[in-house]
Amino acid sequence: MKKRILYANANYEDIVNKNGYFVDKTEYIRKLEYIENPIFLRPRRFGKSLWCRILECYYDINRKDNFGRLFGHTRIGKNPTPLHNSFFVLHLDFSVVESFGTIADIEKSFDLTFNSKADTMIGLSEAWFGENAVIDSQRSSSANLRRILDFIARHKLPPLYVIIDEYDNFANQLIVARKDKLYEELAREGGFLKTFFKTLKEGRKTGTISDIFITGVLPVTIDELASGFNVGTFITLDPEFETMLGFTQAEADCLLDDIYQDYGIEPSTRKEVDALIRNQYNGYHFVNTEGDSLYNSTILIYFLHHFTRFKKIPSHLTDTNLKTDISWVRLLTGSDPRYAAQFVDQLTIHNIIRYDDILLTEKFDMNQFFQKGYFPVSFFYLGMLTRHDDFYLKLPNLNMRKIFVEYFNEIHLIDVSTKYAEMMQNFVNRPDLPRLFADYWNLYVSQLPEAVFQQVNENFYRTTFFELCSRYLSKWFTWNVERSYPQGKSDLEFVGKYHEKFAGKRIVIEFKYYSNAKFKKLQTSVEKFALRGKDTGQIAGYVQGLEKEYPEAEISQYVIYCFGNKGFRVFAIG
Repeated sequence: MKKRILYANANYEDIVNKNGYFVDKTEYIRKLEYIENPIFLRPRRFGKSLWCRILECYYDINRKDNFGRLFGHTRIGKNPTPLHNSFFVLHLDFSVVESFGTIADIEKSFDLTFNSKADTMIGLSEAWFGENAVIDSQRSSSANLRRILDFIARHKLPPLYVIIDEYDNFANQLIVARKDKLYEELAREGGFLKTFFKTLKEGRKTGTISDIFITGVLPVTIDELASGFNVGTFITLDPEFETMLGFTQAEADCLLDDIYQDYGIEPSTRKEVDALIRNQYNGYHFVNTEGDSLYNSTILIYFLHHFTRFKKIPSHLTDTNLKTDISWVRLLTGSDPRYAAQFVDQLTIHNIIRYDDILLTEKFDMNQFFQKGYFPVSFFYLGMLTRHDDFYLKLPNLNMRKIFVEYFNEIHLIDVSTKYAEMMQNFVNRPDLPRLFADYWNLYVSQLPEAVFQQVNENFYRTTFFELCSRYLSKWFTWNVERSYPQGKSDLEFVGKYHEKFAGKRIVIEFKYYSNAKFKKLQTSVEKFALRGKDTGQIAGYVQGLEKEYPEAEISQYVIYCFGNKGFRVFAIG
């Protein structure tokens, strides 16, 4: 039976029941059993909630009879650990805790969330707990957790395995909303949250809790809780667990192999699709820049869901749910508008920013969260930046480049509205690259503030030109930015989609930038500037590599020179 692509489905049992595609990460369960109270953070949409549900299904004593059905097809199912189906599992999701109102309101929502989940767990474990009224809805979460642990100890029941998903969600809402007083009350000594985590710690000490798995996005809250829960093991930056969530290239390749076979997709399209998903969704390095880069798994599934339905590349490649990430950029940088512009300009123009590696692992509290030196670290944890090397972070893929260019345009009041429709329609009717770039220069570049002109470079032009074109031309084209060839990396490529009117057409562009000062030294004018032979040779090297990969492609080549704010020249090659 053909498998299904279940987009954004975090219910492992449902994926099994509906015969959904599943990238098997279960061998990490064995590795986690050697870690005491693991804390593992990843950005949104990296599969954290699904992983929590897998752990619940694996350890839940109530699912023992279903172990073969749920895990028989997995690596861990074929060679399970002795601890499978050995515990009562309390799976908490703090994303449903409300973060508005007073601290008393937040505490009430927290208690309601815990008590409801705990009551459900006990109800499903009636064979052990009987009809004893362990949960008292009038008591706090900590009091009821203590009652559960006492009952387990008194009756010598199997211990509890605790999973906390989105542990920091409601606290993060307070942080980004700058509700400092509420957050301080939340994190204070003796407050309900620290008391709850102290109770968890006590359960680990007595053995009534077998282990605690915690996941979320940011390390702020867990650091604030350190005095109450100092037994956690931070494995987020542990090389052994770097690929526990997210897809490696090998895993993505296997997934595509199965999908192409199951859905009968034309094999000749595979190279184009492989290149597309690498550009759009791959590129995350959380620990080691020399190892495998990772795909954001949920967003890749978003693409595959649409791709298999219509057997063609969708017009819009960015998951609309990812668009909310730009709101994080606004919220974090909004406290210092001047630095916000500097931060976004740096990434848009250079796609690289310095960071202090120590700040990734040392204490990370709310007061530091909005300091500009911490912005790169904050965006690293949010999944908008990734490691370039030991000293710099960068934007991981075209999805994130688009998001930052959008915010760049917003900050600098650059109009990207419908006034570009005519130039784009002209290009679709008659693909004239020099005219398209001239229109971009006249309509987009002309809006740039003088301060930006003093910083721009080749990367700026290729990135903003790509982003603007992608707004209007993505029905017909995809794009490569800095694609690798044996002789180097091309700047920008237009790739005609195999199922549209420009199928097989490739436009390769090499950008060269001269500052006003450098251009002045040439003692020439824009109109008289001549094509440089070394630049022709450079783009010829890229095209040679492209022709070997795609011998049937119709390739056009252009070198584009940009001269400060003086103008530009476009040269067609060949």
